[in-house]
Amino acid sequence: MSLRSFHIVFITVCTLLCAFLIVWAFVLAPEPSGMATAFGVVGAIGLLLMPVYAFYFRKKANQLHL
Repeated sequence: MSLRSFHIVFITVCTLLCAFLIVWAFVLAPEPSGMATAFGVVGAIGLLLMPVYAFYFRKKANQLHL
């Protein structure tokens, strides 16, 4: 597996973990608290930014012929 492929897989796994963090914080948390809400917000930000990062990474990797 090339470094580029591993990077794409790693970004995908991170995106799925951000989605799980959101579900845990807002649905599965045993007690709603400020910390759980903060984790949910961080997960939402990550869920929005990871695909953007993946797009720019693929664009740059194609330009560099990686």
